[in-house]
Amino acid sequence: MDINRDTAVGLLNQYVTTEHIMAHSFAVEAVMRALAKRLAPADEELWGITGLLHDLDIDVSNWQEHPERHGPVTVELLKEHNFGCEEMYNAIIAHNPDTGVVPQTLFEKALFAADPITGFITAVTLVYPDKKIASVKHKSVNKRFKESRFAAGANRQYMAAIEETGISFDEFIDISLEAMREIADDIGL
Repeated sequence: MDINRDTAVGLLNQYVTTEHIMAHSFAVEAVMRALAKRLAPADEELWGITGLLHDLDIDVSNWQEHPERHGPVTVELLKEHNFGCEEMYNAIIAHNPDTGVVPQTLFEKALFAADPITGFITAVTLVYPDKKIASVKHKSVNKRFKESRFAAGANRQYMAAIEETGISFDEFIDISLEAMREIADDIGL
């Protein structure tokens, strides 16, 4: 099956209409590519494209009423387009705890943690006066992480689960910040 990035971007443009979900998708792709470089260099393209497409169903599924469908609907869409592979499908389903699927593989655990940290780092960026990710310091992300009321929707337990991959949370902050900085213009930060 196809896992070409140009095709993936075409699918993203076809199904995702919300601007912040589009930016989030590119941010998760960047973080997943960086994590793959650290954990599974041979799989960088697969990890990146999976990060890019993990929320493909957000604007077309009824996930608010049926949260367990978020992920499985993405997999259905990908299969309709003959895009992806079982590893990709499993990671996409496992990234949503409402599916009842617990991340098992390194790949699944990486996506599970990468998804919320991008939103969290975006929230930290937006409280900076210049709203630029280039200004965000590791110390600020770590400090805000400890403030439970800050970006309360970003699940800290899911982000901290990165440690199950052998990466410390401190290293994860650095990897994620750097990956998102590299695409700052693309994600409006």
